Amino acid sequence: MKVGKYEFPEGYSFDKYHGWVKKDGDVLVMGVTDMFQQMAGEIIFVEVPAVGRRIDEGQPFASIESGKWVGRLKAPVNGEIIDANIDLSDYPYLLNENPYDEGWVIKIRPDNIADIDEFMSDDNSDEISKFVEEEEIKNNIQ
Repeated sequence: MKVGKYEFPEGYSFDKYHGWVKKDGDVLVMGVTDMFQQMAGEIIFVEVPAVGRRIDEGQPFASIESGKWVGRLKAPVNGEIIDANIDLSDYPYLLNENPYDEGWVIKIRPDNIADIDEFMSDDNSDEISKFVEEEEIKNNIQ
């Protein structure tokens, strides 16, 4: 699904921190949205988090740097990082080129996989459209 100039593919769930998750059995694969990577610009550095680390929803767990921005990724759910995309250390541009596939960031074993039921998805395009509109206003994007 495309909302404005941003892709929000089917089968993914989206959080309020510009992250996406996709179920893979009892694991969640997590990355950043197309909107995130477009707002950030060319990504030049990704701090890949440690496997085995516990994360809490809304808390920072990794850093990303672009030519115009430095920020932290926030955890979409409570859980444990069971895998991290170490390719991002050498190839941070994967977040720009392919945020929904090769640009995945971590795999999480969530405390409660049902937590993502509250996320935005292609089932509710109005909710995603409203989110995009609010974020564009908040970030002065035209």
